[in-house]
Amino acid sequence: MSSTSLRAGAALSIVLVAGSVHAQQAPGAETGASPRRPTYPEGVAVPRSMTAEERAWVAAHPITAPSGRAVSVPVGPVHCVAEYEPMSAIIFAWEGDSSQQAIQKAMIEQITTVGNADAWISVDTTTEQSSVQSIFASSSANTARIKYVVRTTDSIWIRDYGPRYIYEGDVRAIVDHTYNRPRPNDNAFNAFYGGTTRRQKVYGLPLVHGGGNYHLDANDNGHATRLINNENPSLSEAQIKQHWQTYQNLDTTLYTPFPTAVDSTQHIDMWMQIIADDKIIISDWPAQPGTTQDVICDNAAAAFASAGWTVYRTPARTVSGTHYTYTNVVMCNDLVLVPTYTNSTISGAGYNAQALNTYGAALPGKTIVGVNCQGIVSLAGVMHCIVMHIPAHRGGTSPTVYVQHPHGGEAFAQGQTVSIDWIADDDVLPTQATISLSIDGGVTFPTTIVSNTIHDGQHNWVTPAVDTDEAVLKVVVRDGPGNTGEFVTAPFTIGNPPVCIADYNGSGDEGDVLDFLDFMDDFGTCENLAAPCGSNGNPDINGDTSIDVLDFLEFIDAFGTGC
Repeated sequence: MSSTSLRAGAALSIVLVAGSVHAQQAPGAETGASPRRPTYPEGVAVPRSMTAEERAWVAAHPITAPSGRAVSVPVGPVHCVAEYEPMSAIIFAWEGDSSQQAIQKAMIEQITTVGNADAWISVDTTTEQSSVQSIFASSSANTARIKYVVRTTDSIWIRDYGPRYIYEGDVRAIVDHTYNRPRPNDNAFNAFYGGTTRRQKVYGLPLVHGGGNYHLDANDNGHATRLINNENPSLSEAQIKQHWQTYQNLDTTLYTPFPTAVDSTQHIDMWMQIIADDKIIISDWPAQPGTTQDVICDNAAAAFASAGWTVYRTPARTVSGTHYTYTNVVMCNDLVLVPTYTNSTISGAGYNAQALNTYGAALPGKTIVGVNCQGIVSLAGVMHCIVMHIPAHRGGTSPTVYVQHPHGGEAFAQGQTVSIDWIADDDVLPTQATISLSIDGGVTFPTTIVSNTIHDGQHNWVTPAVDTDEAVLKVVVRDGPGNTGEFVTAPFTIGNPPVCIADYNGSGDEGDVLDFLDFMDDFGTCENLAAPCGSNGNPDINGDTSIDVLDFLEFIDAFGTGC
């Protein structure tokens, strides 16, 4: 593999990485009345769109999101991570033929060096891992930053089935949808990678979806095409958008998808890339003006511009049924990988240089790297389609923790069995958890509920025989090297704590001037009457069902001492 370099400004370096141009199509469907389950032989280039064999299978076995997927939802503050935010790693599935693997190799060389990130590579077997390791042993990649997970996958298109990361509190968690392809190993990947390998919480988003049909910014806004409506016919558009709001805290805008004759995936990442809080790249179609896809892109560009965004345009074109795009890029910290092509129609029009210069102008100070993607573009996707982003761990070398239950404000009886639920994250792996109880609002934690239990995110606890409204839990998580992180809940109630008499209006304080005024107003109205009486509280302070001077004296005594 050869490379040439260009310069575009003092702070910008542009590198063109040349790769092979061969692309092998996946096998088609068999004839006959009963479709066979699709298979995915090793070394075969499976397209991003469905094969004829897959279409036949899905016609007989429609893809639906499993019932009950919405049982577990994030309960803490959620931030869905934009691709231009800090990243710790980029994840790949080592699939496809030699052309696609050459592109992966070129990307990983850049990501593990210029991109200052790890590359996670999913391999089918330990034998394949050894083979991949030998490839990178003689490469320019930083092999210390290449990590492996042994898990069978069906296709290279991990953007569409891989982990979508959120922060819940300061803890990374994964949102997992049902893949919109009949590729069972791909669809099962997130549960294994997140839940087993990384011990991260995995939430089941109740949508059939392809992850490339989603872009987002760091300000809680998402974008997708209405392909999602077709994939989830039992749901209204409002219900679909609410699912994204619930799981990813994103307000989603939907767009008309491209005609399938132009882009068989109809995914938004083939014509849009958000590159900053207020900057976006959108395709333009100089050789095919006025087409449906050109109108869709122009309308989106106008909408973003009117909303105050800076909009940059890169050329796009369909040639012999192949959608050539420059928005399907990979951002990784200060690195941006941009596709280039050797097709004579595209390169002859000067589109490669135009696209690289546009990214350089839009992102000064970033390193813009062009990667020859001719060997994959005919499969209906490019570089963005074959990676998923793993955001930075917020705790540095220490674990982060978030207690989901009890979180504060709950009320439990003495002797009640309570499920303590937490999630945790680390730069390596969280291993153990210790849980302590305070009954003085977190001033002290004299009671250890469980010490150095295996970090599995759940512990059944029987509440003690105390009456307090100042119960607080602290969960401390430890990793293998011994680093710790903790989370302290807000106060909750156990038993029947005494009522603060001075807090007459129930505002939660220990008695203030409003409590005094409210009591005097009620007492003046209710004196010498039977309880209940009073519009602000209950002036029958001593509970003898009559409202008299004894209630007045008891309230004044409590108010003077603060409960």
